[in-house]
Amino acid sequence: MMHISIEATDLSVRFKHRLLFHIPQIKLEPQDAIYLTGDNGVGKTTLLKVLAGLQKPTTGTINTQHHWLSRLFGGCYQNGIIYMHQTPYMFDGTVFDNVCYGLKYIIRDRQQRRNEAINALRMVGLETLADEHVSVLSGGERQRVAMARAWVLKPSVLLMDESSASMDKESISRQVVLAKDLLERGSSLVITSHQHNELTDLCRRQWTINDTKLIERADLQLVKKDKDNYAYA
Repeated sequence: MMHISIEATDLSVRFKHRLLFHIPQIKLEPQDAIYLTGDNGVGKTTLLKVLAGLQKPTTGTINTQHHWLSRLFGGCYQNGIIYMHQTPYMFDGTVFDNVCYGLKYIIRDRQQRRNEAINALRMVGLETLADEHVSVLSGGERQRVAMARAWVLKPSVLLMDESSASMDKESISRQVVLAKDLLERGSSLVITSHQHNELTDLCRRQWTINDTKLIERADLQLVKKDKDNYAYA
């Protein structure tokens, strides 16, 4: 599994005459777990898409270890970077087909692909629905499928845009198990969410977009122990 870092400088996005954000420097290292916050409309989703390579910034450069890009299942897999949308796209097919889709590009053996996909579905508690059409899934189940589909590819960076929205507590817990596994493997996570939950509790740092600027908060594990024990960069 490749471990990568993302470093961006002089990053800005404008929509017509409105400056959404300007970030002089930002860096994402292996095993980082970052909680990205901010009011609606400040550019959280836009920043994730820019980091994923799905949207070009108005100014700035973004450096990773490699530069090839291919798009998979309504997201992005660039140097092992996957963007998960809050409303994940599902292909017309079975739950198994959706989880297995990206594996055909990296695993040639059909039986191995099947084993990997079924294991991912077992991790999110949906193995009994493997042969069902995705149209029967609830919103929370679709999010579980999306997480399994991302996890099975073992991305170096996973950008989770409101991925816990519309999910019940059990679904979030299932998502947390896979997120923890990725962190242990050296992956990094950036998570947006309007509510604190088990998933955001994994985060060790916080980025907040406010008034076109990105503010970074220190180690969130220390903040949880002592609310006064943090600093801004």
